[in-house]
Amino acid sequence: MRRAKSRRRGRSTKGALVMITGLLVSSAVLRAGNDAGQAWARGSDAADVPRAVVATAECKTDDDLHAMLKDFQEREARLEKREQAMTDRQQALSIADQQIEIKLARLEQAEKELRRTMTLADTAADGDVEKLTKVYENMKPKQAAALFEEMAPDFAAGFLGRMRPEAAAAIMAGLSPQAAHTFSVVLAGRNAGAPRK
Repeated sequence: MRRAKSRRRGRSTKGALVMITGLLVSSAVLRAGNDAGQAWARGSDAADVPRAVVATAECKTDDDLHAMLKDFQEREARLEKREQAMTDRQQALSIADQQIEIKLARLEQAEKELRRTMTLADTAADGDVEKLTKVYENMKPKQAAALFEEMAPDFAAGFLGRMRPEAAAAIMAGLSPQAAHTFSVVLAGRNAGAPRK
């Protein structure tokens, strides 16, 4: 009894598989037939066109294709050449930028050194003038006045302006009235152009 039931199940399973396979095959045949029909329809349209026209069209297409391919190759070569030129130019600009940065750094260093030198020179000059001012302050007023009489008014007024007021007054007292007046005018006019509050 069990054998009979297992045989029936085996037959029904085989029958179902056969049926599914048949449906799949028939579906494939229908699709293939539909595609074949469309291809047949296209083929009949192509048959109406003379073979010489088809051959000519194919030759033109090949020539056009070759011309287009040649144009593309030429364009690609031009683009590669332009790209190479741009790359070369970019490299040249990069090198120029580096050189400019190096030169700017050198100029900045030279400017710093020049400022340092000028500061030293100014400091040294100020130091020398300060020492000379002290020398004139410590001289006897009559001797200093005789030296100041021989100096240019701007030069002499510069020293007088740096001196202690008592020492400058003593030297001015020993000057001739004309020299004292000239030095006073120069001293008064030195700061005349300075801005006022």
